[in-house]
Amino acid sequence: MQLFDPHGRPVTILLADDDEEDRELTRDALQDARLANEMKFVVDGQDLMDYLKREGAYAEPSVDAPRPGIILLDLNMPKKDGREALAEIKADESLRRIPVVVLTTSKDEEDIFRSYDLGVSSFITKPVTFAGLVDVMRSWTRYWFEMVELPNGDGHDD
Repeated sequence: MQLFDPHGRPVTILLADDDEEDRELTRDALQDARLANEMKFVVDGQDLMDYLKREGAYAEPSVDAPRPGIILLDLNMPKKDGREALAEIKADESLRRIPVVVLTTSKDEEDIFRSYDLGVSSFITKPVTFAGLVDVMRSWTRYWFEMVELPNGDGHDD
């Protein structure tokens, strides 16, 4: 299964998570859920914003950093946490339409309310087992990629 944008181009999934093992487990869970979209990874909120704005390590045109069609965002990261990055994304006219799904270990009700207040598309608490993560990713991919209508990535008709 693969998600395509309204123009028939495959959507890139950008995962922002500081824990390398969690990044690998999420990638493996999505593959086990039969999702074949390209995935890119960033390691903290500042890295995420640099990627999205093509700054820092992503400023060179030769760097492979396609605009994501969806962002999977951990909340608890160094430098700039996911909450700060989410607020920055949703405040930026050129980025706010990118769907953001929080994927975090937090079950804190304040994090859930604040994430939705900031404009997150979904909030998912990571299961503690790999099998649980695969089940969640399978359900999420079915919902997100078979039922949801996504906006054009740049907000314009190309």
